Amino acid sequence: MNAAAKVEKRLWLFGVLIAPNAMLSHGLVSGTLSLLLRQQGVGLARCASIVSLLTLPFVINFMWGPVTDFGMRRRNWIMVASVIAALLLVAAFYMPNLASPVAIALLFLSSCFGQLVLTSCGGMMGLLGSEKARRRAGSFYQGGSLAFGAMGIFVISMLVGRIGLHALGWVIALMVTLPSLAALAAPVQEKIIRESFSEEIRRIGQEFRRTFLRWEAVPYTLLLCSPLGTGAMIGLLTGLAKDYQVSPHQVAWMNGAASLVLTPIGAVLAGLLPVRMKSMVGFLATSAINAGTLVVLWLGPLRPATYFVSTMLFLFTIGACYAMYTSVALDFLGDSGKSGSARFSIINSIGNGPVTYMDWLDGRGYAAWGPRGLPATDAVLGLAASGAWLVYFLLRKKKVAAG
Repeated sequence: MNAAAKVEKRLWLFGVLIAPNAMLSHGLVSGTLSLLLRQQGVGLARCASIVSLLTLPFVINFMWGPVTDFGMRRRNWIMVASVIAALLLVAAFYMPNLASPVAIALLFLSSCFGQLVLTSCGGMMGLLGSEKARRRAGSFYQGGSLAFGAMGIFVISMLVGRIGLHALGWVIALMVTLPSLAALAAPVQEKIIRESFSEEIRRIGQEFRRTFLRWEAVPYTLLLCSPLGTGAMIGLLTGLAKDYQVSPHQVAWMNGAASLVLTPIGAVLAGLLPVRMKSMVGFLATSAINAGTLVVLWLGPLRPATYFVSTMLFLFTIGACYAMYTSVALDFLGDSGKSGSARFSIINSIGNGPVTYMDWLDGRGYAAWGPRGLPATDAVLGLAASGAWLVYFLLRKKKVAAG
């Protein structure tokens, strides 16, 4: 039985294998680090700058992600990278202040090693041969990422102020390390036959050309750069809650506990979409529905009920968007081969670009038109982009059928 067939028997594992990265990137850096910094008396502007710096590895991980294609099997990279990331994190939490240059440097390095978990998972999913297996793997992968990220936010938020910073560092480190042991249950990746250095470079060059230097790569790249299904609103909804008369306690349960259930369910259910629906079309459809949920927030009254309904619908549908995004990324990747992790890290970096610029554009919408302007900006751009792409694919389908 080949490696692809072995992996396809344990697709659910991808929901656990991505957990170390989710705990670091979503649970700590994007989720609760600003809370921890504020507890130490750091100003909000300084907090934003630190968080922005520590999210940089999410975008530039293609610079070191390719290392997981070499040296040892990708499942081993998951465990090694998780342990190193956890130790660096503990060292940062032993610093007198998390905003100190040394602590920031340690957290930055921890985040970099956490990204190796993501690239390793991408390379392993690239071994999957069938569209159905890739879609289901992407659903479990995104569902696990969202669930563990939300769990990290909930646990860390509950422990802040109840235990010391040193102890909290060890708790987070355990949440990063323990899920990585699931890699022991992952099928052993078959090694590619050893070749000379020149032959290996030639093989990698051929794989890069097959992925990126083809006409089909153009729509994939443009689609991943488009302002749809980004989930940028996830981090902004908590700040918008006050305008809708929602208390911090309600935010904790709605944006923390509820997202722990809603987003993974949305991601897993996306994997049940029929295979005959192409991943690109599925991504566009779920993105359009996701953007539509923000219309409730945009046009509804500035009341808690409006916030609750729109947020619940948004969290559920963004889970489906993320799952379909991963399916598109894996289609773009093609066969994993020798350089699967490297190519997946590049594709993932491209897909993270819209999150950054949509955060900025949504903020400009709030500055220009107030509370309604923020969801309106995200909804209008998302619906417009989804609609334009759907028209493109329908016209292309008619042209192919006519030809």
